[in-house]
Amino acid sequence: MKQKGFTLIELLIVVAIIGILAAIAIPNLLTAMQRTRQKRTMADMRTIATAWESRATDVGAYNAAGVSWPSPSTGVTSVSGMLTPTYVKKIPVYDGWNTEFRVSDNVADSYTIKSYGADKTENTTITSAPAGIMTSSFDCDIILSEGHFVQYPDGVQAQ
Repeated sequence: MKQKGFTLIELLIVVAIIGILAAIAIPNLLTAMQRTRQKRTMADMRTIATAWESRATDVGAYNAAGVSWPSPSTGVTSVSGMLTPTYVKKIPVYDGWNTEFRVSDNVADSYTIKSYGADKTENTTITSAPAGIMTSSFDCDIILSEGHFVQYPDGVQAQ
């Protein structure tokens, strides 16, 4: 009677093929997950900025009547009462990496919204620039000032 089944060599070949496929797929999956967090963070920052711009339109200035973004930088919850529920139903509080957005008032008619990125630490103090600075790291800070992204990750990401 002849026994049916796989030989040890056949099983090793299958395991090796699965290992090679996993080695290719897992880094791409991790990059896609970071990219999703980054895009969500940027969309939430736009939501906060749009609400603040709408409020500024109604009151005539970003910091009218002595109410302005806190300075130095503080969490977005400190200004949520001024924006919700009139200008946004629920203000986004945390970025894609579960860190609270930071907000600040740079000058009389300017504001900055910042996410610390994947490393959750402040890496830059840039608050304004003539053109956006694109980086290739998810660890970089994402900064939105006066409705424009000043610094953000773009393109191929370096882990």
